[in-house]
Amino acid sequence: MEELVPKITIFLLIVARLTAFFATVPFFSYRTIPSQAKIAVPIVLAWTMYYSLSSDVTIAFDGTYLLYVLKEVVVGLSIGLVAYLIISAVQIAGGLIDFQMGFAIANIIDPQTGAQSPIMGQLFNVLTLLVLLSINGHHLLLDGIYYSYEYIALDQLALNTGDENFAVFVMQMMTTLFAIAFQMSAPVVAALFLVTLALGIIGKTVPQMNIFVVGFPIKIVAGFIFLIIVMGVMVNVMRHLIEVAIYGMRDFMTILGGL
Repeated sequence: MEELVPKITIFLLIVARLTAFFATVPFFSYRTIPSQAKIAVPIVLAWTMYYSLSSDVTIAFDGTYLLYVLKEVVVGLSIGLVAYLIISAVQIAGGLIDFQMGFAIANIIDPQTGAQSPIMGQLFNVLTLLVLLSINGHHLLLDGIYYSYEYIALDQLALNTGDENFAVFVMQMMTTLFAIAFQMSAPVVAALFLVTLALGIIGKTVPQMNIFVVGFPIKIVAGFIFLIIVMGVMVNVMRHLIEVAIYGMRDFMTILGGL
């Protein structure tokens, strides 16, 4: 009977890390998922993970226990935030395309995050979510939080945030984020720039034509045509982006654990 009842101190620490992870990681943190599921799933996963972790870990319920809880919350939030920031490159790419198509003046409320999002960014976000589910990327995210205990143990109180590799990783992650966003939007943005250039030449050649009235629907139609042409490449980039997010989580846990 004692084997079926977990140590409450260890169990609460696992629940704290999993709950914080589910609060920030893509797909699991979306508002469309019921709150009951967001609470029940981390508890059930923590119950199953408890028996697969090392049973020699003992943490006393004393004054330092609160520090262990805070450490677990920080670890869960930061790991999920790394994946979320990398995946958010699709929204940056959508914002760049919206600016060229003329949709930048019309943002919509993303029902998954509750924040304002560009129209094309919302489209790319949904496509990325479908790609994530099609390649079982949500399973890889769960694997990431499970194997995080190999990099950052439960009884490890201090995190390796003062290392220079931590700052280098953050800068490289942000650089990769904007580089992928630019690569995704570059074909459509370049094509729409040529369309804008052509409309400018036509406006100078035929002054009687109201280029602002005519050019707006032309750029929208041209933008959708170019999107259809490069959509296959976009999906491949989204798949690569998910791989970058998974590897980014692993590298971040390695640095945070001081390995």
